[in-house]
Amino acid sequence: MSGIQGASEAVRPVHVIGGGLAGSEAAWQLASAGIPVILHEMRPHRPTEAHAGGSLAELVCSNSLRSDDADYNAVGLLHEEMRRMNSLILAKADEHKVPAGGALAVDRDGFAAGVDAALSNHPLVTIIREEITGLPPEDWDQVIIATGPLTSPDLADAVRGLTGEASLSFFDAIAPIVHKDSIDFSKAWFQSRYDKGTGTDYINLPMDRAQYDAFIDALIAGEKAMPKDWEGTPYFEGCLPIEVMAERGRETLSFGPMKPVGLTNPHNPTVKPHAIVQLRQDNALGTLYNLVGFQTKLKHSEQLRVFRTIPGLEGAEFARLGGMHRNTFINSPRLLDGSLRLKLRPSIRFAGQITGCEGYVESAAIGLLAGRFTAADRLGQTLSAPPLTTSFGALLNHITGGANAETFQPMNVNFGLFPEPTDDRDERGRRIKGRERKTLYSARARRDLAAWMGETVEA
Repeated sequence: MSGIQGASEAVRPVHVIGGGLAGSEAAWQLASAGIPVILHEMRPHRPTEAHAGGSLAELVCSNSLRSDDADYNAVGLLHEEMRRMNSLILAKADEHKVPAGGALAVDRDGFAAGVDAALSNHPLVTIIREEITGLPPEDWDQVIIATGPLTSPDLADAVRGLTGEASLSFFDAIAPIVHKDSIDFSKAWFQSRYDKGTGTDYINLPMDRAQYDAFIDALIAGEKAMPKDWEGTPYFEGCLPIEVMAERGRETLSFGPMKPVGLTNPHNPTVKPHAIVQLRQDNALGTLYNLVGFQTKLKHSEQLRVFRTIPGLEGAEFARLGGMHRNTFINSPRLLDGSLRLKLRPSIRFAGQITGCEGYVESAAIGLLAGRFTAADRLGQTLSAPPLTTSFGALLNHITGGANAETFQPMNVNFGLFPEPTDDRDERGRRIKGRERKTLYSARARRDLAAWMGETVEA
């Protein structure tokens, strides 16, 4: 049975610890099934290194939920699956969407306020602003821990004490945000790479070879900020500080976040830039833009000095400078069962980035599943895991057993987590490859998700 029937009589509340994307989504799914929820969020009474305020579902790094292409991109397919499963996070992301080419980016303040209001106004959700400093008491017979990568030290220590596992950590970084009206548009222009989306969703800043080389030199030489107790902690490859990428090779950035392909400078159309910095809209008003891929551990004074060497940003005013924070996750393949329950204490489920899924969307998706699994338990129902051929199933399988526990590291959803398609030959019997092969995964996922949800499957 894949669907969850609503509660027909009063039931005991489920406790959800953590009001980020995963915890908010889990609480929404529980309440939507008729289950009372007590949502515990420590902010603003106990701040973190990365959050700015106390809203639920506050985004701390990029404002992008990445590609919204459900045919050719696994995270876009996950967007579609979440929409079909009544995701609060995707509903509010769609409601507060800002231009970002083929990506789904949001006005971060409007998005968080929308999630906060939806849960605060739900009659079955009670929000308690407090820090949980130890393991849940035994009389909390159903608990979801969704405290994310910034789990409070006391709770993290309690989890380590229960599991006997050394908590794994990695650095995550935040990109700076610039006031649009401080950008020099005699050098900058609006264009999306390959003119995707509206074709004008990004602000572009070109660099010639000499400017690029000078920027790389300044970036590598810039003074870094790094707390002493973080030394030795590995980075997550999907969110590397820009200076770390630069240190791996002088052309790393020109082939990465600063690649110039698919863009033409209208101020000088006959000359191809050596590199291009892109800025993506960060709020609905279009007054703030973040530097795409510019997560950094540079000290604030160095950020001002180095980033103002970028053509068009010489007089830039920054609404927020970049920074570093440490993410923590458990060894889920070893510790969790297939429905996200802690094997040592099955009344506790884990959800979100603390499980080792990486990314806003993935975090919310695992929160959605944790909420649905817990609702089914509370109602005495059985909820099967989503098929491995869907984005939900592939991601869940990876963190609960598909990955090697000895080498487990954070992972974004990708088609490499899915089983290979079996109907992968064209009419001439040749194996379908490249971009078109991805449609085989997405078409199969749609069919299998519909069947799992009990929907009518189109021929």
